[in-house]
Amino acid sequence: MTDPISTVDPAEIAKFEAMAAEWWDPDGKFKPLHMLNPCRLDYITRQIAVEFDRDLSDAAPFAGLRILDIGCGGGLLSEPMARLGATVVGADAAERNIPVARLHAQQSGLEIDYRHCTAESLAAAGEQFDVVLNMEVVEHVASPPDYMAACAALLKPGGLMVASTLNRNPKSYVMGIIGAEYVMRWLPKGTHDWKKFLTPDELFDLIRNAGLDPVDRKGFVFNPLGWSWSISDKDLSVNYVTASRKPG
Repeated sequence: MTDPISTVDPAEIAKFEAMAAEWWDPDGKFKPLHMLNPCRLDYITRQIAVEFDRDLSDAAPFAGLRILDIGCGGGLLSEPMARLGATVVGADAAERNIPVARLHAQQSGLEIDYRHCTAESLAAAGEQFDVVLNMEVVEHVASPPDYMAACAALLKPGGLMVASTLNRNPKSYVMGIIGAEYVMRWLPKGTHDWKKFLTPDELFDLIRNAGLDPVDRKGFVFNPLGWSWSISDKDLSVNYVTASRKPG
């Protein structure tokens, strides 16, 4: 068997390797994700609950579901999914992220299967999941079409993918690059490449071309006055999230 084509961009991986130790510092380089995480989790859990007819008030509503957190970083999404009862695989192409994630999960008393690997290698191995969490990754890969095809292959028929990224427009440049990296200094300069951002229509085209059916999209909107994030039905101008289903 030939090795699968890799969509990993080594320069992008190096950025996150350098920040690996700071994943669980709410005031460190990943402060924006810590601030956004409750909003992301609200969207993700609601989408999974609707798709698989689960009651979020249950003790372990996601029991029996196998979830892949691709680009898991330090485990900011993997751990909540495990607490909700799911069997979780956290995968990241940045090798230094994995021991950080494993140690924090151990300290938290959680069993999570963390792996230093890519979506392509998992797909080539025939891995299958009920849910793929594909959050803030597509703007960092070398080939978005190949990467999305690998994510789609990882879904079981009837499975759900939740994918988020940043829109590409003047506002997202001001907010996502200048604001986050230069003014607020939430992220190191150069973390994002604005040219790699995707409009919602472009992301939907990638999803459809990978064989999935888009079913929802929402915006994540930051309120600088309340210093908080919220979900918007209409404002997808900077950060946004999508849900799509694999037919079957």
